[in-house]
Amino acid sequence: MRALELLQEKFASEIVKTGETAGQHYVIVNREKIVEILRFLHDHPELLFDHLADLTAIDWHGKKKDYRFEVVYNLYSIRYGYFLRVKAQVPEDDPRIDSVTCIWQVANWFEREVYDMFGITFNNHPDLRRLLMPEDWPGHPLRKDYPLSPEPEQEWQGYKELKEKAKRLAEFDWYKRIPPGLSEETQESAQVEEEEGHGTSA
Repeated sequence: MRALELLQEKFASEIVKTGETAGQHYVIVNREKIVEILRFLHDHPELLFDHLADLTAIDWHGKKKDYRFEVVYNLYSIRYGYFLRVKAQVPEDDPRIDSVTCIWQVANWFEREVYDMFGITFNNHPDLRRLLMPEDWPGHPLRKDYPLSPEPEQEWQGYKELKEKAKRLAEFDWYKRIPPGLSEETQESAQVEEEEGHGTSA
């Protein structure tokens, strides 16, 4: 693949591995020059990877690797019609990498999701905050060591407050007043028929 050839020529010392899986070429690189590498792929006239199709992460927790995370960039060239997957290695003891929002604006949202779900920090991101979870949510749900069923004392405080509020407002829940098996529409229809029946007999 031409993209891999050009990367080998310009960034040989930054490339860890190249290959192909499921019909798609990939390259694994060191994180230190990720912006420079992706800018090259975006701007080079023979490549023009102008579309960031996806940006996500992998947690290799429990695997025998020198790093825990990989940040994955799925690139597509609209001009030439081919894909390339770029993966950058990120260590557990320093889970950070430079933001690529300076190349693709859509990376803003992708990076926020990865930060939220995996706890990977993106340096120079313009607005790095959680995207899916509340700001005070403990931990990062897509990490392999995230507890599936947290202990009661570890439960998110906001969820506790929500459950208490639901209990207080339960008496105002209209649907609990409708007998099981009888929908609201059916009940209203029955009530109308009953009123009409009273009117006829009168």
